[in-house]
Amino acid sequence: MKIAVFGIGGKVGVVLEPALHAAGHEIFDARYSGPGGADSAVDFTRPDAVVANVEQCLAARVPVVIGTTGFDLDALDARARDVGVPCFHAPNFAHGAVLMMRFAEVAAKVFPHAEIVELHNEAKRDAPSGTAKATAARMGTDPTIHSVRLPGLVAHQEVIFGGPGETITIRHDTTSRDAFVPGVLLALERLRGLPPGLTVGLDALL
Repeated sequence: MKIAVFGIGGKVGVVLEPALHAAGHEIFDARYSGPGGADSAVDFTRPDAVVANVEQCLAARVPVVIGTTGFDLDALDARARDVGVPCFHAPNFAHGAVLMMRFAEVAAKVFPHAEIVELHNEAKRDAPSGTAKATAARMGTDPTIHSVRLPGLVAHQEVIFGGPGETITIRHDTTSRDAFVPGVLLALERLRGLPPGLTVGLDALL
């Protein structure tokens, strides 16, 4: 597959590039030539860049996997439906993070009082993180979210539940961005079979 990559030199892009090559894909840097001619595209950039990047993909009718967070999902979904192109977005591509969100959803039915603490490196621009917001939405209990931005962190989240005389903590730690690679490869494999518009969440593919 020929894949246009937005963010090829970024924090995720530097681990994704060799993984895509190892999986047998041909990739190129979409910054210079745009996504035209690609079978699919991948975006791991910034909230202020992702919409324009995806617009280029839609104009070229290239389906795209989006790992960037902090943008208007509904507007992108409507635009992708209008042009009939499938797009996929996940707030977190780590399989462990998907399990953490599932466990939190189950626990919230028993422990309605909870708070979320999400911790990321200091360069992450959006707060709360997309993973924290997605977790809160699945829990349905409107938990308070605390955001921490410090050097040395990658991506971490804990959901703390409290009840009479007890607490329970569900935590996921990403210690390397290599954890995102299997999820991205899965999304690229399934992308062209998705319906037009935006499919959200790795759960939809597992």
